[in-house]
Amino acid sequence: MDNLLEIGQIVNSYGIKGFLKVVPFTDNVKRFDDLKTIYIEKNKKLSEIEIEEVKYHKNLVLLKLKGIDDINDTLEFKNCYIKIDRKDAVELPEDTYFIVDLIDMDVTTDEGENLGKIVDVFPTGSNDVYVVKDELGKQVLLPAIGDVIKSVDVKNKKMVVHLIEGLIGGNKENEV
Repeated sequence: MDNLLEIGQIVNSYGIKGFLKVVPFTDNVKRFDDLKTIYIEKNKKLSEIEIEEVKYHKNLVLLKLKGIDDINDTLEFKNCYIKIDRKDAVELPEDTYFIVDLIDMDVTTDEGENLGKIVDVFPTGSNDVYVVKDELGKQVLLPAIGDVIKSVDVKNKKMVVHLIEGLIGGNKENEV
């Protein structure tokens, strides 16, 4: 498991006093209030930086970081990603997972068929959808609902699913 979790991306500066405008990648945007430091990934290198102040504007997080005191200091951080230590992550409810823990997870059906690996996760509003791709590039979209997702083993990167009617052309018995 990755020790760092990506929680946002810096998209621009905000104002003239060194605030960074961040698009959060978390369901609980207020979780930024509890952070003391973050890591910023720039040119594949991580820098740990102390947070001085957190504000919120519309759906964005505004961060004031130590040593970034005016708009000119913010320019180098545009499009950089913000990460935190896993130990600083919020505790997730049961049957909820960090996306980083699902990516590259092996997916098999409850009948033992290998479907491939999870390559992406995207929200739809009511539930997430897991994008599974096999070695030939064939893609399957799996809704993250109890009828489909039967077990998730984060430690061993394995997921077992049940294919319901309408997924991959429906059930095997109904195929011609």
